[in-house]
Amino acid sequence: MASIELTRIIPRLHLLDYSIGQAYLWQDEEGLTLIDAGWAGMADETAAAIRSAGLDPDRLRRIVLTHCHRDHVGSAQELADRHGAEILAHGLDAPVIRGEAPVPEPHLLDWELPIFEHGVTSPEAPPTRVDREVVDGEVLDFGGGAVVVHAPGHTPGSIAVHLPRHGVLFTGDTVASVPDVMFGVLHVDRALALDSMRLLAKLGPSVLCCGHGAPVTSEAAARLTAAAATASA
Repeated sequence: MASIELTRIIPRLHLLDYSIGQAYLWQDEEGLTLIDAGWAGMADETAAAIRSAGLDPDRLRRIVLTHCHRDHVGSAQELADRHGAEILAHGLDAPVIRGEAPVPEPHLLDWELPIFEHGVTSPEAPPTRVDREVVDGEVLDFGGGAVVVHAPGHTPGSIAVHLPRHGVLFTGDTVASVPDVMFGVLHVDRALALDSMRLLAKLGPSVLCCGHGAPVTSEAAARLTAAAATASA
């Protein structure tokens, strides 16, 4: 990958697309927040993308990791070390992110095997520090109060991040939008992940930001509710 472009979703919110996996950048007056961090080795390209939008990567205050998979953790520590950011993740995934425990194996359906094999072509994430372990219901200091929602199933420590004041929901990989809103793939516990998806649907977001697929800005709540109602474990 030679470069990453930021795509503006709504004011304050941009998408960074790493081809496998993606990250989101939220802008407040007091600083920037990354939701996930893309591939390992992409810190230079990520910083350049932030600058291309007229923003300063040295204003990066925090990186919130939705879960422990390589395409979400990859460049987190390099970005944090360079720009002074804090890395946050749920306590159940933190040991994996730090390299102290193995990545939990997904329960793969037959049709998911090619997706899994494609996904592991992205670089393995290095052991990455977690400065702060977050818990369900914790409110983080960005986006007018960002609520951590523990959404286990994709991994034990998967989280979503909800910005109620802005109607924005970051789902991690519990939900996908490929090509439309759908139950995510490669879950460790499919039944638990489906329960989590149904929990997220109750939040009624107006902007849905999934770990894979285009952000949803039209009828997001209705589309998420419908997908959750028809999905099966």
